[in-house]
Amino acid sequence: MLRFSRACATGLTALTLLTAPVAQAVAADSVAMAPAVARPAITAKATVSAINAWQQFRIYGTTKDIKVGTRVTLQQMQGKRWVSLPASMNTNHDATYNLRVKLGIKGLNNLRIVGGGGISNVVKVTIR
Repeated sequence: MLRFSRACATGLTALTLLTAPVAQAVAADSVAMAPAVARPAITAKATVSAINAWQQFRIYGTTKDIKVGTRVTLQQMQGKRWVSLPASMNTNHDATYNLRVKLGIKGLNNLRIVGGGGISNVVKVTIR
């Protein structure tokens, strides 16, 4: 009787070891088959490439896979950090935005828009 129970236990262990890779492969395939979640996307453009200090210009663009009415904020690269500026708005009903901006830091300014989990491309504006 002891031999029989040992044989059954050994057989079950061998069966488990043989089927585990198959179960993992099936689980991996089911994860791979799940639909991809769309990533939020934001585009950004400036109305000027160079302008005098404290003159107004606009940053505008569109959003994709972001809920209409989501707040978007202008950020500026200062040193090695992105700093949020006091220029923000909610996206329009057609998933667009249009911000009025005035900058005083002279030289090349790197700007981007963030909001709703998305980050736009970098827009470069030179302030004279």
